[in-house]
Formats: sequence, structure tokens, C-alpha cells
Amino acid sequence: QVQLVESGGGLVQPGESLRLSCVASGNIFNGYAMAWYRQDPGKQRELIATITADGLTYYAVSVEGRFTISRDNTGNTGVLQMNSLKPEDTSVYYCNRVLHPLTWGQGTQVTVSS
Repeated sequence: QVQLVESGGGLVQPGESLRLSCVASGNIFNGYAMAWYRQDPGKQRELIATITADGLTYYAVSVEGRFTISRDNTGNTGVLQMNSLKPEDTSVYYCNRVLHPLTWGQGTQVTVSS
């Protein structure tokens, strides 16, 4: 069974940066758009950044200009660079394919607080 593992979260102060990584146990992103999502307790998972198989990127308004999504050519790794973090970015972050999503990983907690 393919696994998704997110890492890189932590506790930071407003204005600081974090770099999240997503590693899949297989080349499951090849030919697929991949995305980063975040979810707060009791709320729906929110799509915040997408990168297509061709490298086109799309961002939610709430993160545009601060977050950058990227992927490598192996098909099993993605990165979310998060700059100028705000308290409202506090959440659990997940990665997955946009279409035909796989079983969700555990996510990585990001906490932005002074």
C-alpha cells in the first residue's frame, strides 16, 4: 500500500518560514497533479497549493505570494516552502494527488505563535 509521509512542521513565530516535505513510498505523483492541503479540527480539509504534472502552480488566495509548491522528477517527492507565516496558517498539513487521491498520511503540524 502506498504511503504518504509529510514532515517539516513545527512551532515558529509569525514571519518565520518552514519547509514541508512530502514523500511517497512509490512514484505515485508521476503524471498527476499533486497538492498540499491543510485541515483544522472540526473543519473540512482545505486545498492551498497545487502543482500540475507540467509544473503549473495554483494557490489559494490565503497563501499566494507566501507559499511555494514544488515537486521533483522522481514522482515521489513534493515540497511546500512557507514564508511569512501567520498565526492563521496554524493547521495540520497534508499532501496528496488531486485526482485519484490516495490514503491520507498523518500530516505534519504547523503552529505559528508568538
